[in-house]
Amino acid sequence: MKPLPWLAACCVLAAPSLRAQTPEDEVLAVVRRVFDGMRAGDSAMARSAFDASARLVGVSTDSAGNPRVSLADIGQFLAAVGRPRADVWDERIWDTEVRVDGGLASVWTKYAFYRGEQFSHCGVDVFELVRRPDGWKIVHLADTRRTTNCWTAPK
Repeated sequence: MKPLPWLAACCVLAAPSLRAQTPEDEVLAVVRRVFDGMRAGDSAMARSAFDASARLVGVSTDSAGNPRVSLADIGQFLAAVGRPRADVWDERIWDTEVRVDGGLASVWTKYAFYRGEQFSHCGVDVFELVRRPDGWKIVHLADTRRTTNCWTAPK
């Protein structure tokens, strides 16, 4: 085969992978890094997705049906991610909506959390991110948590 047609064919086949990442793609990659870190038990990987000032908010319901809100700093979460365990923490997400306006982004997604293959709970994760000189960073993560009326992740 002559070099010019071969080169042209390679360029055409490679073009889709060379497209620039959109801000939405960049934001979602940061969110996915948190879950990859959780699955790997790698707190450094998860930490790289967060701003040092990040706060976590958990919203659930107590046994009497009253709303319960728990607040945590990022250090508590990362310590839990890095703690050795027998089962993999696997948070599966879908129906994800990403919105970006300049240096601010939000991600709203359904999730189902598994310890190994055992279903634990479900809810919605809401991430707020800001663009820093070193890329997008999560500054706020809020989630709902429930064990009833749950959906499961699509296959």
